[in-house]
Amino acid sequence: MRSKTGIIFPHTRTPLKARCGQVARGLRNFYGRFPFAAFSPRGVVMSHTIEQVRNFALTGQNGAGKTALAEALIFNTGQLSRLGRVEHGTTVSDYDTEEVERKMSVKTSLLTGEWKDFHFDIMDTPGYADFIPETLSALRVADGSVVVIDVGAGIDVGTERVWRYAGDFNLPRMVFVNKIDREDADVTGVLAQIVDRFGREAVAIQHPLSPGEGFNQVVDLIDMKLITYADGKAQESEIPVDLLDEVSTLHEHLVEAVAETDEELMEIYFGDGGLEAEVLKAGLRKAVLAGQVFPVLFGDSFNNVAVDRLLQSAGDYFPSPAESPGLNFSDAEGEEQTLVASAEAPLAAFVFKTVGEQHVGELSYMRLYAGSLNHGDEVHNVTRHKTERIGQIFELNGHERQEVQSASAGDIVALVKLKDTHTGNSLCAKGADLQLPAVTFPDPLIRVAVTAREKGGEERMVSGLQQLHEEDPSFNFRFDGEIRQSVLAAQGDLHLETIFKRLRDRFNVEIDTETPRIPYRETIRGRAESQYRHKKQSGGRGQFGEVSLRVEPRERGAGFEFRSEVVGGSIPTNFIPAVEKGLQESLNEGPISGSSVVDVSVVVYDGKHHAVDSDEVSFKIAASHAFRDAFVKAKPALLEPIYQVTITVPEEFLGEVMGDLTSRRGRISGTSADGHFQVIEAEVPLAEMDRYATRLRSMSQGKGMHTQSLVRYDEVPNDVQARIAEKSADQAQAA
Repeated sequence: MRSKTGIIFPHTRTPLKARCGQVARGLRNFYGRFPFAAFSPRGVVMSHTIEQVRNFALTGQNGAGKTALAEALIFNTGQLSRLGRVEHGTTVSDYDTEEVERKMSVKTSLLTGEWKDFHFDIMDTPGYADFIPETLSALRVADGSVVVIDVGAGIDVGTERVWRYAGDFNLPRMVFVNKIDREDADVTGVLAQIVDRFGREAVAIQHPLSPGEGFNQVVDLIDMKLITYADGKAQESEIPVDLLDEVSTLHEHLVEAVAETDEELMEIYFGDGGLEAEVLKAGLRKAVLAGQVFPVLFGDSFNNVAVDRLLQSAGDYFPSPAESPGLNFSDAEGEEQTLVASAEAPLAAFVFKTVGEQHVGELSYMRLYAGSLNHGDEVHNVTRHKTERIGQIFELNGHERQEVQSASAGDIVALVKLKDTHTGNSLCAKGADLQLPAVTFPDPLIRVAVTAREKGGEERMVSGLQQLHEEDPSFNFRFDGEIRQSVLAAQGDLHLETIFKRLRDRFNVEIDTETPRIPYRETIRGRAESQYRHKKQSGGRGQFGEVSLRVEPRERGAGFEFRSEVVGGSIPTNFIPAVEKGLQESLNEGPISGSSVVDVSVVVYDGKHHAVDSDEVSFKIAASHAFRDAFVKAKPALLEPIYQVTITVPEEFLGEVMGDLTSRRGRISGTSADGHFQVIEAEVPLAEMDRYATRLRSMSQGKGMHTQSLVRYDEVPNDVQARIAEKSADQAQAA
C-alpha cells in the first residue's frame, strides 16, 4: 500500500517491514510533530493473530518511572528512533500540555508495538491518587498488570491499591523494580518488602548485579545467563564462577516456587533434582496465568537496561486474549455470560476511555472482547440504544495514530467521531443487546461550588462540564437543589485543576469556586400545636383564612406526612389542598438554617373561613405561618450528613491522623493493621471534611489515602446548631 509520500509500507512481519520502519522513522523526523496518520497508509490490515497479542497495563505509584518504562518498551519495539524524556516533555506517552508542564501522567496513554513474535498493547497509567479511575479503566480492559516500583521509594499505599485492583479483575501480575541505578538501591530490602506485601507468590526471575550508578548487568535465573547492557544492547554470556553459588540458590528458590504449583512438576523436581529450562518456563507460565506466581524483574528504564527482558517476560508469561479468563458477567436477565475471544463471534466491545482533541474530535479507546470491526460497519451502542457507523480505526502510540482497516477480538484501538458513544458504553452487533459491565469508580473526595466568571458563561460552563463528564465519569456535576448551588465533585485538587483547564482550553470558560454549603436538614423531636389567622383588608374583597394544626416527629427517613382531621366544614374541603400546598412549600426552608425539613407529620384539625374573603392563597399563607410557629415549639433539631471514612496510612502517621480526625468531630470505630499500613475506620460530619484529601496528604507526606461515602444524617450538637442558626439569621437579615 502506498502512503501520501509514495513510500510503500507493508504491514507484515517480514524483514521488509523492519527496513520500511527505518524509512518511516526518518520521515517522522522530517515531518517533526505531525501525527503519524499524516504519512502512514490508509486502510492497513492488522497482521497479527490473537495468540500473538499481549495487552497489559503499567501501574504503580507516582514517580516510579512508568512513563520512562513505557518509552523504553516502545523504543525496543522499533517504534521510536530515540528515547524521549519526561523532564524534557518529549515522551510519546505524556504528550498532553498539562502532562508536559507537570512532568507527570494525568491520563492513560495507549502504546502499540511489535517485538519478536508478539503484538503489544501497553497502557501507561497515572500514579497520582487523583487519577486512579484512569488506572481502573485500563485494568478493566487489560489481560495483565505490571506493577512498577521505585527501588529507592519502595511500596506505598497507592501501589498496594492498584495491586489489589488488578487482583479484583483476576489479572496475572508481574513486578518491575525500576531505577536500579540509584545510589540508594537496596535490592534485598525491596524484594523482602514485595514478598511481605504481595505474598510469597512474588518470586524473582532475575538478579541484578552491582546496583547503583553504572548498573548494567542482570542474571537470568531461568536460562542461567549473564546479560550485559551497553547503549541498550544486550549481550549474553556465562555466569562468572564467583557468582554461581549465589545465583544457584536464587535459581533453586524459583524452581521450588514453580514446582509447588503443580503436582506433576513436583514429581519431576524430586525425581530429577531440578527442572529443565523449557519445563520451568512452561510451568512458570501456567502458574502466572493462574495467579500462583508473580514474577519480579529488575531494570533501569531511563538507561534502557533489562527493559527488553520485561517485553520477553510479558510475551512468554502473560496470556493472549484467547487464554485470558475472559469477561464473565450477568446480563440484564441475570443470566451468566462468558465472552470467548474469537474474531468469528458476534461483536462485543467496551469503550473504556474518551479523549477530546482539537481539530480531531473525540477519540474513543475501545477493547474488542469478541468479534471484529471494519471501516464502514454499523454497530449497536447498547448503553445508549443508538446505531453508530464505524469510521476511521487507529492503532495508537500516545498522540501518534496509524490507521488500520479493521480490528478483531483482543485488539485495543481508537475510533474517531462516534456520534453518541462515550466512556463506559458497550458496542455490539446490530440486533444484539449485550451490555458489558461498566467500571465502578471511587466516590469523589472533594466538592466545590462553581459559577461562571463571565456574565452569560453559565450555559457554556454547564454544557462543557456535561461533555467532559461523558469523557471522564469519575467526577460529578449537578445543581443541588438543597443548597441551591452548582456542585462539582472530583477525586482531588489536581483532578479539579485538570477539569478547569480543559474548560478554559476547549470551551473558553473561566470558573470561580467557593466552599459548597452543607446540605443540612431540619426536623423535630417533640409535638406542638399552633393556630394562625391570615386576614387582610384593603378595600373591596379581602383575604381570610385560619388554620389550626399539630406537628409530630416521624422515624428517620420516613419523610413528610399530611393528614386532615377537619370536621364540620370549618375549612371547606376545596381549600384543604391549598393548606397542604402551603405546608409543602414550607418544607423547602426550615426556620433554623433555611434547610429542607424532613420526617415530620402535620395534622390539620381545625380552622375558620369567610364566605366571601377566603381563597386558596389565604389558606396557603395561614398554613405556612402555623407550621413555622409549631415547628419552633416542637424541639427542632438540625441534621447533618455523616460520612464513613476509611483512611490508610503508614504506621508512623497513625497518631497525628487520629488526632486530626478527633478535632473534626470524627468518631473512630476502629483501626487494623494491613502490612506496614494502618487502616482507620471513622465517621465524620461532611462539614468537617472540606479539602480533607489535601490535608491527609500533607500529614502523611503524600503516603496516605482515604475513601468516603455518605452513611446517614445525625443530629448536630447543640452548640454547633446554635452557631449555624445565628449565621443563617445574619445572612437572612443582610439579604
